[in-house]
Amino acid sequence: MMISKNGYDCNMKPDMMKKTILFTLTAVIMGCGQGSAQAEAQKKNIPKKTVKAARPKGAVKAPDFTLADLEGNRVQLADYGGKVVLLNFWGTWCGPCRREIPDFIELMDKYQESGLEIIGVTLTSGPPENIQRFSDRMGINYTLLTDIEVRETQTVTWEYGKATGRPINGIPTTFIIDREGYIVKKYTGPRPEHIFYKDLKPYL
Repeated sequence: MMISKNGYDCNMKPDMMKKTILFTLTAVIMGCGQGSAQAEAQKKNIPKKTVKAARPKGAVKAPDFTLADLEGNRVQLADYGGKVVLLNFWGTWCGPCRREIPDFIELMDKYQESGLEIIGVTLTSGPPENIQRFSDRMGINYTLLTDIEVRETQTVTWEYGKATGRPINGIPTTFIIDREGYIVKKYTGPRPEHIFYKDLKPYL
C-alpha cells in the first residue's frame, strides 16, 4: 500500500478518498469551533474589575459623632461604616429643608439597597415627639437624629464646619460621605434629587 504525503492511501478509490478528506476537514473545523467557544467562555468568566470613584483632592475624614434617634437610642456615625451617607443638617421650621424631604424619600426608596443611608441632623426643632409627628406627617423613611441632652447637634454642626474649612451658617447643608468615611461633597442650600444622584452615583 502506498501512502501519500498527506497520509492517504494512494490505492483508495476516489469516492472513498473524497469522503475521508471531507470527514477530516469537518473534524478540524468542529475542533476550531469548540476552541473558539471555549475561549469565549473563558473571557466571560474573567471577573470584572471594580472601579472605585476617585476621591476629590483634599477630601477630609468626616468627624464621628454620637446623637440620639427619635426613640432615644444613641446613634454613632461610625455605625454606618461601609455605607454611602448623605448627611443633612436641617430643621422642621426651615422651608428649603422641607422642600428637599420628598427628594430624600425618593433617593432612599431607590438606592438604599445599593448602600445609601440618609441621616438628618435636626437642629433647634423641639423635643423628639414633635420631630416624630413632623416625620410621620411627611412620611420620612430615613434616620433623624437630635440632641441627647442639650445642644449636641450644635457641636456636630460646628465640627463639620471646622473640618471643611467653612462654618455652617445656614441650612439645609448636606454632605456626601463615602464608604471609607471621607467627605467628598458639600452642598449649601437645597438641591433636587437628580443633582444628589449624579454626585452619589460614583460611590454607590
